[in-house]
Amino acid sequence: MRRREKGGVLKGSIFNGWRLTAGIAAVLVLLSAVMVQMAPDPVHQARWVIQLTAWTSLLLFGLAFTASSLVRLSPSPATRWLRRQRRYLGVSFAVSHLIHLFGIFALMDLDYALFQQLTNRMTVVAGGGAYLLIMAMTLTSFDRMVRLMGPAAWGWLHLIGGWYIWASFAVSMGKRLGQGPLYWLGLGVVLSMLALRLLSRRAATAKVA
Repeated sequence: MRRREKGGVLKGSIFNGWRLTAGIAAVLVLLSAVMVQMAPDPVHQARWVIQLTAWTSLLLFGLAFTASSLVRLSPSPATRWLRRQRRYLGVSFAVSHLIHLFGIFALMDLDYALFQQLTNRMTVVAGGGAYLLIMAMTLTSFDRMVRLMGPAAWGWLHLIGGWYIWASFAVSMGKRLGQGPLYWLGLGVVLSMLALRLLSRRAATAKVA
């Protein structure tokens, strides 16, 4: 029989490690395929995949970004499990955003005029920077790369990358507030991540003092 980890999650199950990442990736591909099948035309196929993966990326990034904060503020089997899976949720976020990028490329190819209408040069440059950081952070999610980089360089990369991606989500949600209440919810989620990180840091400082 498989051993249970603390928190009741079966060790070696799909809810742990790279199996978790593979499971989430499979769900992301399936959901994207459903969007493609449901959309009325190729342009809507691309746009619906972009919209879907924007939200799945926000969810997965938020879980990875706040995992340590949550366990510090509210230690429990669930939050400890979340912290153990932080690496795998981060890679799952990268998979989601890769599908998102495929959708963007598809929209560019299908209707470049619409793509230009929906974006601008600054967005493209800032988004390109985010993707470079996501790629670097994903490549350094493997133990061998961590050893090659050293803990200090690895820490700085993931610190800077994490906050850059957080800021990208904040700007992305903030500039769409006029498009409906869903983006107010999205901005609320992004600001909640900030609040958790700040509260966690305050708690850690108070504990040391």
